[in-house]
Amino acid sequence: MCKTDFKGRADKIFCSIVCKNSYHLKLRNVTAVATTQIDTILHRNRSILLEILGKKLNQLKVDKKLLDSKKFNWTYITHYHINSNNKFVNYVYDFSWIVFSDQEVLIKRIG
Repeated sequence: MCKTDFKGRADKIFCSIVCKNSYHLKLRNVTAVATTQIDTILHRNRSILLEILGKKLNQLKVDKKLLDSKKFNWTYITHYHINSNNKFVNYVYDFSWIVFSDQEVLIKRIG
């Protein structure tokens, strides 16, 4: 961190506890910025899906343009899998969606 020459074990990488703590604090801060931005997008996507599906429905087929109009970000997902029909099932937390070729999207609540 501080570019100071130091002696010690061959695998020693910090000259002091202060340098070690400073390094890890900077690393945590950089990580926090990136994950906060991504988590904000994921939460927004989940809110959009919840708004469309409502509290009572477990699944609904909608036009893809509806999600686009609400600024749904298709790039960010929490996970995915390929179902038995070779369709990608994308997830954002407890919601999933499948995009069909006719520009329709099936939204489902998981659990």
